[in-house]
Amino acid sequence: MTRLSRRGFLAGSVALTGATAGCLSGGSGESGDDGSDGRSVPTASGQPLSAPVAGNPDADVTVAAYEDYACPHCKTYSQTVFPKVQENFLADGTVRYEFHDFPIPVDETASWQAANAARKVQDAAGDAAYFTYSKRLFENQSRLGPDVYAELTDGLDVGGDAVRKAATGRTYDPTVQADRDRAVEKGLRGTPTVLVNDQPVEWQEIAYAPVRDAIQSALNG
Repeated sequence: MTRLSRRGFLAGSVALTGATAGCLSGGSGESGDDGSDGRSVPTASGQPLSAPVAGNPDADVTVAAYEDYACPHCKTYSQTVFPKVQENFLADGTVRYEFHDFPIPVDETASWQAANAARKVQDAAGDAAYFTYSKRLFENQSRLGPDVYAELTDGLDVGGDAVRKAATGRTYDPTVQADRDRAVEKGLRGTPTVLVNDQPVEWQEIAYAPVRDAIQSALNG
């Protein structure tokens, strides 16, 4: 089960300034600064993996979401905003949607392990399976852990044991860290952060309307 550290608790505070409304980064977040024991573990070949994509890969408008699986505000976004984006812009192929890992980390262990578990699903079963698994991770955020990572693979074309092993062994850290580094290079400060054609969505709270308006503006521009 997820146990939030004091650092994670502080990161989970809501910021309502500028474009940020969510969990704020409070450190470097590099591998080794996140509760790992520093051991050398095998990594999967072909890394870093590309961002999982939903919608139309060739659309003129790209929506990129940067999230941490242990961030409560990312859970809110996943359950209240993303489904509307999916219904109104992805189902008909209007936009390209990318998920990017940005472990703050809110939780020193779960933020990294959950991201690794999801990347194993992507690597083994593809992007559609990734988004299904991602949804399940947020739905089960309060109990994230090795057994849950395996359990949530039910019905997907990937073994639960393989996903558990990838999570606890941090097999996909090169991919997760590369995503996080990209977020930091862009000057992103917290999660969830949503970019529309590389421009951050301005919001004071996690809500669909600002995302919708940013997408519509990009489509009309």
